[in-house]
Amino acid sequence: MKKINFLFGIHCHQPVGNFEHIFDEAFADCYLPFIETMDRHPKIKFAVHYSGILYDWFLSKHPEFIDLLSKLIRRGQVEVLTGGYYEPIIPIIPDSDKLGQIQMQNNFIKNYFKTLPRGLWLTERIWEPHLPKILNEAGIEYVTVDDFHFLSAGLKKEDLYGYYVTEEQGIPINVFPISKELRYLIPFKMPEETIKYLESIASEDAARAAVLADDGEKFGVWPGTNKWVYKDGYLENLLCAIEANLNWICPMTFSEYLDEYPAKGRIYLPSASYSEMMEWSGGYFRNFFVKYPESNNMHKKMLQVSGKMQTLKKSHGSGERKNLIKEAEIELFKGQCNCAYWHGIFGGLYLSYLRDAVYEHLIKAENIIQKLQRGDKNFTEVILTDFDRDGLEEVILSNPYLNAYFSPSQGGSIFELDYKPKAFNISNVLTRREERYHKKIIEAAGNKNMDSPETKSIHERVVIKESGIDKYIIYDKSRRVSLVDHFFPEDVELDSLRKGAYKELGDFSREVYSFYPQRKKEEARVNFSRTGKVDGQEISITKSASILAGQSIINVEYELTNLSNDKISVLFGVEFNFTLLTSDAPDRYIKIEKAQYKMNSSHQFEKIINLKLIDEWKGIGVSLELEKSGKIFWYPIETISQSESGFERTYQGTCFIFGFNIGLDPQGKWTNKIALRMES
Repeated sequence: MKKINFLFGIHCHQPVGNFEHIFDEAFADCYLPFIETMDRHPKIKFAVHYSGILYDWFLSKHPEFIDLLSKLIRRGQVEVLTGGYYEPIIPIIPDSDKLGQIQMQNNFIKNYFKTLPRGLWLTERIWEPHLPKILNEAGIEYVTVDDFHFLSAGLKKEDLYGYYVTEEQGIPINVFPISKELRYLIPFKMPEETIKYLESIASEDAARAAVLADDGEKFGVWPGTNKWVYKDGYLENLLCAIEANLNWICPMTFSEYLDEYPAKGRIYLPSASYSEMMEWSGGYFRNFFVKYPESNNMHKKMLQVSGKMQTLKKSHGSGERKNLIKEAEIELFKGQCNCAYWHGIFGGLYLSYLRDAVYEHLIKAENIIQKLQRGDKNFTEVILTDFDRDGLEEVILSNPYLNAYFSPSQGGSIFELDYKPKAFNISNVLTRREERYHKKIIEAAGNKNMDSPETKSIHERVVIKESGIDKYIIYDKSRRVSLVDHFFPEDVELDSLRKGAYKELGDFSREVYSFYPQRKKEEARVNFSRTGKVDGQEISITKSASILAGQSIINVEYELTNLSNDKISVLFGVEFNFTLLTSDAPDRYIKIEKAQYKMNSSHQFEKIINLKLIDEWKGIGVSLELEKSGKIFWYPIETISQSESGFERTYQGTCFIFGFNIGLDPQGKWTNKIALRMES
């Protein structure tokens, strides 16, 4: 009689920084009912992986869930997989952090479940060929990746019903291929179709394995699945159908199969993930760092903090120092949570609160490292480094209160501004850029019947959250950063600025500035300069930014010189992009004199001297003060992105442009100063 071994595993995870109500709903709709249902079918063995974020939440909110899971483990029904505790993309973090994150989850599993994990859930199944050595060093015997990886290595589908051995520098690890067919059958098709598929691949020698390891959230969190999986009885019916065929379907854990059957051979897998991720990333996960500078910014910030962490750990320590080093390492690990670093069918990178969580934990780690290295002393620091790894130098000015990251090659702009006391990057604003699905939105928005099939399906068609959403599809000319220098026509309008439809008269905003840094006594400074053209006439800009040791202020000084033989009349604009994370919350707003405005408002005033941003929730105040008054334009930065429930309009931040009407005679000069103050 033909038989098939059925290896079934789920992976469950919620991002660092996700809302509490999301955890509550996922637990009630998915995590608890899944385990309760499996508990009623003890003959169906399976594997589970929960991220450390969920383990922490279970212990805090539902410790009884840990007890229930432990019961299933003790009776041999469940095998627990390990992973990076805070769910990092393992190939893209330093090796020391790979080991640290995996060991942290190993220790949790050992302490709470009294078992040692043999297998690892590879986050997003992102595989790179260097992994076997470091995973073996972490005590891992096997990982699950997609059949796509194996097909990319040249195997055929009929070769995939088992596991293979791969190695790096002679150090091996076993790899199981996850069946795409089963991923699409379970839990979306009738149980009978799954049984029919398993029957079609069963073999006389009983050695074949059908492998499914996939997101547990498919069983209750994904739209419509709670009703289908539990209320309509899908999962119960599937398990009963398997039980009715136990004479030829053999549910096993991965470790049991590993112990009973030999590997099918040796293989070397290319860098890959599941097919959908390959499409989203353009074939390679690290391409997200190319398409999205904001993702690259977080990744390189993480590497920077990790480097500081490793230097600090070499100094050892005991007592309070040892505890602080461990605390900093945990903050670093939390900042490595993968969800905000990429974008596919889920919001990910487009969700500002997830990016904020990454920055918050990385800055907290930096703050602890700073305390251990410098104590409470005031200081200023100037760092020249190729921070973003593009071959060009960036400049970082730092003191106990601020980190200001400058890009001389991008107009001398500020691309990150951290307020350390609140662990907050106020420059965390995502650029409006083209996505492959925008064309579908525009086409669907033209369909007046918002309830038609063309606007309902998540995977193949389009879900439109609001009428007229297509008008918010706007693409920026450059990255949304601060201290950007523009030259506009004197009659430029607010709406043209918002839409990116303005005429740029100068060649300064995205071009290379010469620079030289300075540090003297308690001041750190960087000076920028560029000579370029404005409407065909030559003009030079020099600007400097400086910080003092004991202040949370960036002082900016401008000097413009007309080098042409004709008078220049133009509107000079200095652009800032800031976020307080929410668009219209009453405790976060823009303040000019006594008037308050929502962060997602659009306004223009002809003459102001200062502007404030108030965040009562975090307890942060930001002020911009001008030496000479000017106009102010501001408008919200909103993106249209794909999510699991459709297409959504998301507030990313607010653009503020100070405008100055300048009339310069030949060799004439114009100066101004801007003080940017952050306080709590």
